[in-house]
Amino acid sequence: MKDLATEQSRPFFRDHASVATPPRAVIGLEAEFNLLVNGRRRRPEKVFGDPSRLVRRRMIPRTGKSFQLPAGGAIYFDTGVIEVATPIVELETGCCYRATRLLWEQIRYLRKELDHWAKRHKCQCRLQGFSAHYNFSFPNARKSKLRNATKLAYLLTHILPVPVLLLAANRQSSAVGVRPRRTRVEVTADFTSDPALMLATCAFVAGVVQTVLRWEDFGLRHLNRNRIPRVTPFRLRKHSSRRGWRVTADSLAQSPFVADTNAPLWKLRDGRILSLRAIAAETLSPFRRRIRRISDSNILEHIAAVFAGNARSLLDFAERPETYDDVGRTIDWGRRRMRRWPRSKYEKVIHRVIAREPMRVGQKRYRVDRMNGWYQVDCREVGTRRRRTFNLDELVRLSDTNKKLSVGRRKVTKARRSK
Repeated sequence: MKDLATEQSRPFFRDHASVATPPRAVIGLEAEFNLLVNGRRRRPEKVFGDPSRLVRRRMIPRTGKSFQLPAGGAIYFDTGVIEVATPIVELETGCCYRATRLLWEQIRYLRKELDHWAKRHKCQCRLQGFSAHYNFSFPNARKSKLRNATKLAYLLTHILPVPVLLLAANRQSSAVGVRPRRTRVEVTADFTSDPALMLATCAFVAGVVQTVLRWEDFGLRHLNRNRIPRVTPFRLRKHSSRRGWRVTADSLAQSPFVADTNAPLWKLRDGRILSLRAIAAETLSPFRRRIRRISDSNILEHIAAVFAGNARSLLDFAERPETYDDVGRTIDWGRRRMRRWPRSKYEKVIHRVIAREPMRVGQKRYRVDRMNGWYQVDCREVGTRRRRTFNLDELVRLSDTNKKLSVGRRKVTKARRSK
């Protein structure tokens, strides 16, 4: 980032950033993949050691053993799988498209690096889908004894499973879960090899989370108040990793992953017997407004069409899509028309950070040292090597100030030339 601003009488930055999480709501997506080399599953740690030996370009290190990909996201090896994650995206209109686009950009970049490595080692490499995670921050201002990440996650586990099954799962999927984290909630599902369905999943979950956050508390009584159907029996299982809950094949009367999505097989607490699609359609009703606001009417129509049976769900096919076993080879957004949203402010800043351009603050120049989590960037002053931490909002404000100064200078220059 070149000459982002001149020194102000009131400094933009503290010497040490005290806030490690953004003050505004953000989202982020992650995807995990099995690595197949010549048809055999291999642990990426054994094959590559660490991501820096797979990716050709020099990467910015992150906290722990992860690295910042040149495409903007992060990559790390996690207990036998390759995981890529998007940078955080401001939760606002268009954020679901931005986050989904970012995730597939990371997948495309990883795929190209794998292809180059495979060609050099005269072998075949494939990425097999494993899981996808949809992360949403939980604002501190809304926390209380009745409103915390754990209670939110437990409530979401009673709302999300059936709709997310139809949008994200396939016939070999095994679970849909929700995990409470310290500053966020994480919805876990099978990896969705269809980008349009992944976008629909992200938009649905985002709309639900944003609606529920506006309820006075996270008690289960809100399910009846909002006429959200409840399947019985309904047995939650502990999440496979960390805290949280998930719905698995044996959580309901029969496995929803292999059942006919259009058949009325599922008994509700009110005595009705509905199909998975009918349950999902009723669940959608109280969240339509927020889904439309956070995405757009086209995505909402796609979600409703899947639930009505007018658009495909991967559960409509007897087999898992072939693209699941070779992710990134081709990326097809389908024939659906989607608005092309511009990069968010956080995205633009992250790409400047990755470019390692010198950053000027007054008379001092800084170079990026590493990413410190998702919100902070550790830099070192050129010459003294003193470390200074900036957060993304500070960099955004500094960048905006620099643009205003540049526009002002151009106007002054034009005025002088016209005289």
